[in-house]
Order: sequence, then C-alpha cells, then structure tokens
Amino acid sequence: MSEAKIVNGYQIKQVKPGEWRVAGANGEDVGAGAFPTEAMAIEVASVLELEHASTGRRGKDKR
Repeated sequence: MSEAKIVNGYQIKQVKPGEWRVAGANGEDVGAGAFPTEAMAIEVASVLELEHASTGRRGKDKR
C-alpha cells in the first residue's frame, strides 16, 4: 500500500489493491469512492469543495 497523498485538502489513500478512497484531512471517509485507480480518486478530490473553505468568507463587495 502506498502512502496517502493530499489533494485539495483531502487524503487519497489505497485501502487495498485496486481500491482507492478520498478522505478528509482527519482521515474520515467523505463518501467518495472506492475508485479503481489513484488517478480517478485524485480527479474527484480536485473538484470537491472543503466544508470550511467558504465559512465566514466574504468578497469585497459583500457586506
């Protein structure tokens, strides 16, 4: 098994041969997977949005 990679704040890890999962930074399953290749898991993680990313953030023109 390979070491977990971080993509867009998510862990990409192989749980068994031919099965890759996307997990949160704390290692908790985010419900994405299982994927047959690491590349597929990376692609999914790259478009997922972190829950905390939009919390409390506002653009300059929003009041």
